[in-house]
Amino acid sequence: MDPALHIKTIAGKLQLHDWQVENTLRLLDDGATIPFISRYRKEVTGSLNEVQLAEIRDEYERLKELEKRREAVIKSIEEQEKMTPELLAKINAALTMSQLEDLYLPYRPKRKTRASVAREKGLEPLALWLLAQKPGDPETEAEKYLTDLVESTDAALAGARDIIAEMVSEDELVRGAMRRLYERDAVITSRVVKGKEQEGAKFSDYFEWSEPLRRCPSHRLLAMRRGEEEGFLKITLMPAEEEALKIIERQFVRAGNEAARQVREATSDSWSRLLAPSMETEFRKSSKEKADEEAIRVFAENLRQLLLSPPLGEKSVLAIDPGYRTGCKVGFLFKGTKITLLRYLSLQLLITEDKNIR
Repeated sequence: MDPALHIKTIAGKLQLHDWQVENTLRLLDDGATIPFISRYRKEVTGSLNEVQLAEIRDEYERLKELEKRREAVIKSIEEQEKMTPELLAKINAALTMSQLEDLYLPYRPKRKTRASVAREKGLEPLALWLLAQKPGDPETEAEKYLTDLVESTDAALAGARDIIAEMVSEDELVRGAMRRLYERDAVITSRVVKGKEQEGAKFSDYFEWSEPLRRCPSHRLLAMRRGEEEGFLKITLMPAEEEALKIIERQFVRAGNEAARQVREATSDSWSRLLAPSMETEFRKSSKEKADEEAIRVFAENLRQLLLSPPLGEKSVLAIDPGYRTGCKVGFLFKGTKITLLRYLSLQLLITEDKNIR
């Protein structure tokens, strides 16, 4: 990606001017630290604070990692000789790591799975025939694939369903729809581990707990996670199964015949065995990251209020922050008034050669 496009992307996401992002990145590349930039380069960045500067740095690092991964994905698919212009356009348009990984998933080198075993037995054409959902008897069609490795039509159809289940779980549209469903309707449920009721009494509030994930406050989610890590709770993240199956079936089930029944069975297996565990793992990680960020924000705000409290009670305080380039800053604290109410006055003071203020 063009560096200019990086700058525009970051500026748009953080609602900043392009020049603020560009100047900040230039200073960071030159080795300047965030505290230094925030304090001494305000005129270059437009007075961005440390939080904004850190957000620019983190977003830039994320984009660089995304570009590095994008190059690896393109190289891998091209080595497999499976790259198409449409796929390349989608890969180049991916803005998040999850979108990129969804596109790469069907081409990622895999360990042995039920689907790969079925493909080795030559059952992929049968899976594609079922997916087409044309009129015909699946049992009759499956007889064409009987070999020493596939001894019955039931085994042939089971292998074909395994292939379809993997195809469903790797479908970009399905994964995107599942991700939106989890964001909107996922429910976090906490249950006590059987036999741990007495030992884990401090987590008793979460022995039978359930609520929408998007409404779960950070402190509660972190407490449940801690209870699970200590072996007292079992946590699940799951939307309504019926809604998930409806979304998948809308994408893959397009008829009412016997072949469609086989596809429906495969989609149900794909949800329970592949998609649900994958999405739960992803949202466990993202929800933990959000909860950590919120906990840090609350801690920072509490610390800020503590640091801004009157240091000497009902006494007036005068403080001088010496500065050589921009002058000294003088702060007045009148009888316990919080610092947030002060207006700092910047004064140009003369500095002698022995650095004493005149």
